[in-house]
Amino acid sequence: MKALSTLKYAVPFLALSLTPFSASAEDTVLVYITNAAGDSIHVIDPKTQTVVQEIKNYVGAHGIDFAPDGSKVYVTNEDTETLDVLDRKTGALIKKVQLSGHPNIVAVNAKGDKIVVAIARGKGGLDIVDGNTLTLRKMIPAGRLHDVYITPDQKYVVGGSIPAKTFYTFDLDKEEVAWSFPMDNGVRCMAIETNPDGSTKRVFTQLSALNGFSVVDFAQHKEVTKVPLPEPPTEYDHGGYRTNEPSHGIGVSPDNKTLWVTSIPNNAVYAYDLPSLKMVAKVDLPGEKVVGKNLELSAVPEWVTFTPDSKFMYVSDAGQRSVSVIDIQAKKRIAVIPVGEVPKRSNTLVIPDEGHASAGSGKRASLR
Repeated sequence: MKALSTLKYAVPFLALSLTPFSASAEDTVLVYITNAAGDSIHVIDPKTQTVVQEIKNYVGAHGIDFAPDGSKVYVTNEDTETLDVLDRKTGALIKKVQLSGHPNIVAVNAKGDKIVVAIARGKGGLDIVDGNTLTLRKMIPAGRLHDVYITPDQKYVVGGSIPAKTFYTFDLDKEEVAWSFPMDNGVRCMAIETNPDGSTKRVFTQLSALNGFSVVDFAQHKEVTKVPLPEPPTEYDHGGYRTNEPSHGIGVSPDNKTLWVTSIPNNAVYAYDLPSLKMVAKVDLPGEKVVGKNLELSAVPEWVTFTPDSKFMYVSDAGQRSVSVIDIQAKKRIAVIPVGEVPKRSNTLVIPDEGHASAGSGKRASLR
């Protein structure tokens, strides 16, 4: 594998801070994209909107996150059912942590001592890897988990099960299920909106077969509404891929002002104002016309991630081997960056300039 760039500080794109954090002009921001059907991880520099790093010969990469001090990169490996720990300076494999089953997403707490992994097959559940010893020390039984996210206040882990059709909340300190409730379809990707004090306000959840999202009131432990995306004049063809998950990418911008939601049949990403949930924009994504047929293929938009200053959003175009760059303020697509085969999961790293921030300073960007 090629060496990773030297990283002083890592910021997971799922994290949300109690106080806003934006990178200075001296900081380096990098966007990581894992390629689900390829053998590489691509790294994009938002300053140039180009790929500046590629970790090659890496099969099975899915979810990705980072140690708070930037010393390690954590990747869930579907091929070996492990949490792979990479050295952030060299890109070398430090360790493969055997998990209890087939993994999906990984999330790291602010202290870096707990790494949680969604187990999506077999019995399912939440694996907890010790960040200090890099060993699996506990598995919390639950349904097969699709994604997991640590809440901004670091108190809970939220996740959903597709086959169990259940929304789960785990107590991160007690390491047990805090509460759960059934939903009417499989529970997939999520995004978190915070209250002014940093506690969780709402969780926006994508469900199987729903071209849109569900709104969960976190304090009330219940779904309060569903928001379908607009019906397009003509649906884009996607070859049957993702038929049961038409909307499979969602995120709250770091400034907590907009919710962004992708749609595969609509071949677009939609912006909703927060907290009103009024739709304010639609950004079309690159399609591909089939020669000789009145048919246009969807880019198959999936996950999204943001720069910490809320200037740019990156959408994984799984069907186009690319990443679309969205100007958040202008609400338009400004670039398409070629990456690997079936790009999906993404995450953002911030490397502070040593002049104003030290490694492990504890700040985290309010991303997603």
